[in-house]
Amino acid sequence: MKTPSAAEEPRWLTEEEQRIWLSYIHGTTLLDDHLDRQLQRDAGMPHLYYHLLVVLSGAPQRRLRMTELAMHTKITRSRLSHAIARLEKNGWVRREDCPSDKRGQFAVLTEGGFETLEKSAPGHVAAVRQALFDRLSPEQQKALGEIMGIIAEGLQPKEAGADLPWLR
Repeated sequence: MKTPSAAEEPRWLTEEEQRIWLSYIHGTTLLDDHLDRQLQRDAGMPHLYYHLLVVLSGAPQRRLRMTELAMHTKITRSRLSHAIARLEKNGWVRREDCPSDKRGQFAVLTEGGFETLEKSAPGHVAAVRQALFDRLSPEQQKALGEIMGIIAEGLQPKEAGADLPWLR
């Protein structure tokens, strides 16, 4: 994607593009807040922590290198480290040193963390269904999935040295 130079006039959004953009921002902000409040109320954790538990639950032996976990969740390593520290305090995750790399660590989902995830998953899935899927037709759901896939693919460069959150 080309970024305009200082001498070039920016390509301003059309009225319709501006309407779509603001609608997207409004909807995603409200959706994030809705899901975060539901998880705080029902499970005592923010959406990010739930997502970390979900990713770990699907990993082999319920464990991932911290760098891999940051990549899967698309967050910075420092934000991940803070989140894992909070999950450790709750007894839901533990860290283990990597035997092949003195600087590396694994995040491991504990049995207590897995039980917490099992208890909180039905309410979270109901909130996602009510807030998103029940409001869209099957065609709209398919279109949303395709659109978000295109956006994600375009924003995740493959070249070395790319500025991605999990590399910071």
